[in-house]
Order: sequence, then C-alpha cells, then structure tokens
Amino acid sequence: MNMENSHPGTDLTSGKILPVAILAERLAAHKAQRQRIVQCHGVFDLVHPGHVRHLKAAKAEGDVLVVTITADCFVDKGPGRPAFNENLRAEFLAAIACVDYVAINPAPDAVGLIHTLSPDVYVKGSDYVRPEDDPTGKIREEENAVQQCGGRMHFTDEVTFSSSHLINRRLNIFPEETERWLQDFRNRYTVDEVLGYLERIGNLRVLVIGEPIIDEYVFCDGLGKSTKDPVLAVQYRSMERYAGGSLAVANHLGGIAMDAVLIGQIGETERNEDFMRMRLGPKVVPYFTTRKNAPTIHKRRFVDHYTGVRLLELYVMDDTRTHPDDEAELIELVSQLAPKADLVVVADYGHGMITPRVARTIEEHAKFLVVNTQANAGNRGFNTVSKFHRADYVCLANHEVETETRQRHVPVSDLVAALPKSINCPRYTITRGKHGTIHFDTGQATVSVPALAGQVVDRVGAGDAVLAITAALTLLGAPWEIIGFIGNIGGGQLVGELGNRVSINRTSLHKAIAALMK
Repeated sequence: MNMENSHPGTDLTSGKILPVAILAERLAAHKAQRQRIVQCHGVFDLVHPGHVRHLKAAKAEGDVLVVTITADCFVDKGPGRPAFNENLRAEFLAAIACVDYVAINPAPDAVGLIHTLSPDVYVKGSDYVRPEDDPTGKIREEENAVQQCGGRMHFTDEVTFSSSHLINRRLNIFPEETERWLQDFRNRYTVDEVLGYLERIGNLRVLVIGEPIIDEYVFCDGLGKSTKDPVLAVQYRSMERYAGGSLAVANHLGGIAMDAVLIGQIGETERNEDFMRMRLGPKVVPYFTTRKNAPTIHKRRFVDHYTGVRLLELYVMDDTRTHPDDEAELIELVSQLAPKADLVVVADYGHGMITPRVARTIEEHAKFLVVNTQANAGNRGFNTVSKFHRADYVCLANHEVETETRQRHVPVSDLVAALPKSINCPRYTITRGKHGTIHFDTGQATVSVPALAGQVVDRVGAGDAVLAITAALTLLGAPWEIIGFIGNIGGGQLVGELGNRVSINRTSLHKAIAALMK
C-alpha cells in the first residue's frame, strides 16, 4: 500500500513506501545506473536495535536498501500478532535513515517478490544460516530464487534480539492471568520439548469418521422490514463455501499427521462430491458412502455484510437414522480401515450417520478411540456422548457436557465428577470458549489452560481444531499443559478466520509455538 498520502508531513518516510509494482520500476532504474540492490524481508513486528544493526549491515552490501514486510494476513506468529499492523510496521522501517524503500508483500512468502524485485543481494539474519532450522523450508526456496535472478545470499552477524520475546514480555497481548500462565509454562517446559510432541504427530496414521458438512456463508445487506409483513428483507452480496464437519477435522489432522483417512456419508441428492474432494488436503484420503434419498448436509448462514452478524441459519439435511443398507456399508468400511489406524477420531454431528451399530463397530476395531458428539441446533440435545460405551479420550464443549450430565450453571468440578458416569473413558477435555479448556484423567485433579486467541471473527470450526490436535497429543501421552497449549493455539488460529476457511498445519503451529515460548 502506498502510504505517501497517508503521512504527507513525515519527511523521513515520504516517497519511501511504495506498492510492489512501482517499487520494481524504481529498482530497475537504479540498476540501469549500475547501483546494487539489497533486499531484506521479514515481519518486523517490533523494530528494535537488533533490526537497526541488521539493516545497517545489509546496506553496506550495496547501494540501495529495500525492506519488504509480510502483510498482516500472512503473519503466523501466534495469537495477537502482528502487534502492529502492516502500515505502522512500514512506517517504522521507512523512518530508518539507511532504508531507501519499503513495500508490503501481497503474498505469503518472499519467493515471488524476489523474482519481481531481482535484488543483487538478499540479506537474512544469522538465525537463518542453517536452512534445516527453518520450519517452513522457505529459506531454501528464497535462496534458489535469488540465484536464479543472478544475486547472492548474505547473512548478517549482528547482535540479535527477538521481537516475539519483547512482545511477549512487554506488550501484554493477553489478559494478566493468561500472561502469568504462559510465564509459568515457559519456566516448566522448553520449546524443544513442546515442539517434539508436535513433530511426533507426523508419525501417526489417523482415521476420521463423521458427517461431512458444507458450510455456506451468504453475505447480505439489510434492507429493512418488509412493507407488508414482519419479515427482515436483505439484499444478496456474495457467498463463500467451506469444507466443514468431518471434512474440517480430517484436513486439520492431515496437516499435522503422516496421513488421514476419512469415512463420511454424503447425500444422493445435492451431492457436491467434487467440491468436497477439491477442498480436502493432499494427505487426506476420503471414502464416501451414499445416504439414499437424502442431500449432503449443508449449513447455510446468512450474514450481514457490514457487521458480520449472523441473521439466520438454514440446515439442508435428512437427520433420520441412516437406512440399514447404508449402515451396512459404513460398518464394512469401519471394520476394514479402523484396525489400520493408530488413532480413530469420531466427529459425530448427530445427523443420523453414527447409529448404535456403527458406534459398536468403531469401539470394537479402534486401537485408540477419540470421541466428540456435538450438540447443535440440528440435533436439539439428542446427540450425547453416552451413545458410545467406551473411548480412550473424549473432547466436548462445556454446553455438551451440561446436556450429557443434565446440569446447568454448576461449577466445573461438578461436571468433571459427573461426565465419567456417562462413558467408560479415562481422559477428558472440556472446551469453554473464551475461558479456555479443562483437562483431566479420571479421579485426578483438573488442569486449566487459558484461551490463546487474538481477534475473534467466527467461532465455527475452533472446536474441531482443538479436537484434532488434542486427540493426537493425548495418544502420544503428552502432559495436559502441553496438550492444552498446542490445542488452544490451533483453536485460536481458527477463530481468527471465517468458518473453516483455513486448516491448521504443522508449520503454522510450529511458528506460533516458537513465538509464544520466547
């Protein structure tokens, strides 16, 4: 974004902050004058003395120094980041005397930007000297791009500071209670210990069983009340569709595990199978059975375009119990695939797919069984975890536990005491929205982990992310604090997006964990 008109009185930044296309033209003119172009790239969320020394050292490698920054929408340093928006970050950098130009990168990485700007020298800090230490693997791609443009890599060796460390310790992104929990967590666990559990998930083979759901968001402008009837009239603006339900859970696990197999039941009508297959991740293998004389489940949400407020939800589905012939097909698939999986995750949305016979088959064949039975407007409290006789781990939302135990407005300790009476299971997580999560083993003390979210855009899908991450970590025997920490980071990533627009993956979790542990 060109900030010249936004800050006409700032002499140090005037003319320095340019769109990428215009910057490329400026740099071409400098090259025509045989001037060497040096490029630095990063988030630069909190500019500090280490950055200034790094930039001065970079400028010494050439004649013109350009600094490109990651746009806000691509910063994946954890909840509440970036602490400063892209315009402010650009202004900070432009105010440094040795910086000649600044641009905001409109892409998730710098590879395309390098090809566009064609720097003679591409400069990174000393923490990137070892490419194998970069969890994204992008530093190798960036180096290849620089070499293809005829340039070279250079690593500065200046004193380093961590923006994430300074932000975590000084800016208090989270409430004070959460900051105290995080500090205690950092004192008890090392970053390598936490990341070690995340890496071990990559060895797991996972089976997800549950209803695929197509989540639709219809954006409207409110027109007002109809002139004749007490009806809200809206004008259609646009629509977005996402892979929800078990599709989302499978995508999350496919992003962190070795692979994920999905067993889902889709409709004979309004099937949308091609759409679902296209929206599944590359490591997800789907097995779709057909529900005769029924549509694929669609949950359509009408949303005010300006405020983001939901106006109405429309369910397209047949929630009667699946036909015996369709049930038999599901049972056969479960019998074949469940024994091959290290982890079986049941995402039961209560719309007729998981019958008692299907549940018994899952229980019989799963080596390690994780169960979530969701309570939603479509099942009106009839879908409770007691439909399963046993599990190795259960993950439920607070209101789902209240429905199961028939208790409302009671202390969490009462829910913790009552829930194990519903199902034979040793381990449980209760998700509580902004209040974080509660974890416990039967008969043991509970462990509370705070929510780790920044801006909340949409809560749909957050529970599925927590389910996926905590299921895998519980199988691996991770401590509850680590399970809750990583799970709540994943949930926090989802609430910052609309619906299931994004899926969690090992790289984004790795970067968020590393940033929060500093």
